[in-house]
Amino acid sequence: MTKRLFCFGLGYSARVLARRLKGEGFAIAGTCREEETAAALRREGYEVFLFSRERPLEKAAAALAGTTHLLGSVPPDAEGDPVLDCHGEDIAALGRGLKWIGYLSTTGVYGDRKGGWVDEDSPIEPTTERGRRRAAAEAGWLDLWWDHGLPVHIFRLASIYGPGRNALDEVKSGRAKRVVKEGQVFSRIHVEDIATVLQASMAKPNPGRIYNVCDDDPAPPQQVVAFAAGLLGRDPPPEIPFEQAELSDMAKSFYAENKRVRNGRIKSELGVALAYPDFHVGLRSLLAAS
Repeated sequence: MTKRLFCFGLGYSARVLARRLKGEGFAIAGTCREEETAAALRREGYEVFLFSRERPLEKAAAALAGTTHLLGSVPPDAEGDPVLDCHGEDIAALGRGLKWIGYLSTTGVYGDRKGGWVDEDSPIEPTTERGRRRAAAEAGWLDLWWDHGLPVHIFRLASIYGPGRNALDEVKSGRAKRVVKEGQVFSRIHVEDIATVLQASMAKPNPGRIYNVCDDDPAPPQQVVAFAAGLLGRDPPPEIPFEQAELSDMAKSFYAENKRVRNGRIKSELGVALAYPDFHVGLRSLLAAS
């Protein structure tokens, strides 16, 4: 039987997984919001459908037919999770044909821990509206497991970087800022390591399980920018105290939370060995490939 991955949201992270699985013989299908993007993805050999809350899948049962693996990477909005609200029943109807479901969440559900460590057994205490929406979405996806026995897994992602989305690009473009907030750290994850974790989970399903997906080195953001500048042979941008930084509301919300995220479960349960265990390795690799 042909394995088929259906991605609600064929975005940055999902495409890396899709390319890998296509090489292993999977049929790949999924959604995006714009026809131009859909056309580009179709040229890569994917079956693509337009989807948003305002534009649910046409003939959803036919679009999802034959799906053995399903990935949810559409973020929740003010009304809830668009995928579950529009197509939760359609997903449930796939029943035993589904071998694995993954939902891409965020470590933001843990809220602010003032620099302390969290793991998957830590209570979720979101402190932002974005985090509260993610926590509610996680519960909705897990209900598919509780109520319908579907093999749902939750992946809480740290800040994602990789080709076309990294500190090297920000330094080159002049957009990089070294914002300094006392004691602030962020966890990160290279997009290729996300795909590795998802593949490992597919090979070893454990329905209902939650996994933190991050590297081994929670670090201050200004260190990452300085390291990227050094790799490029440039002077780093000046340090700016957080209180004086001109940041968007979205950026400010990230600085409102400070925590260190443990990743032991992806190693002990899934056997994952990160290719990019810290930002030094990741940025060096991205520079070498550029």
